[in-house]
Amino acid sequence: MENGEQRSDTELLLAARTCAEPFGLFYERHFASVLAFFRRRTPGPEEAFDLAAETFAAALATVPRFQPGPEPPQAWLFAIARHKLSEALRSSHVQDEARRALAMQPIELDDEAIEALEAIASAPAIELLETLAVEQREAIEAHHIKERGYAEIAADLRCSESVIRKRVSRGLAALHAQLRKEEAP
Repeated sequence: MENGEQRSDTELLLAARTCAEPFGLFYERHFASVLAFFRRRTPGPEEAFDLAAETFAAALATVPRFQPGPEPPQAWLFAIARHKLSEALRSSHVQDEARRALAMQPIELDDEAIEALEAIASAPAIELLETLAVEQREAIEAHHIKERGYAEIAADLRCSESVIRKRVSRGLAALHAQLRKEEAP
């Protein structure tokens, strides 16, 4: 899909009704934050990973019913995540109906995979990124996570390099302020 990374989450979910690739991009954008959400609420990384996988399987199964609204698509995704967590807490185990309905095999995690999941899930900045304006979040992710240059990002977004620098700077300042607020007694 050309320019897939420039498409909004809403555009990706609507396109995912007829093609799987846009949902894959949506998954890549939000897996870490969903995993972090579960990791803070479950006893171990395996449970967190299973719930994250079940959340995305359920989201994929319900994409045809996704309706854009005033709230961001992440709200829809985290509603599914909260529902999966609630089900797991009620039944004391992770429900995997959506995974089975899609004929997806369970994933076995080795020690190295568990260590990587713990590192992803323990990063508070990932969840904080979700609180930023979309433009700031995308600029920070492109520059600091994907390690792309300002000029390259600006060319892709068809704006000036100074606009990208400003988005990154303002986003980082907002993250810093949020972290200071959370650390305050």
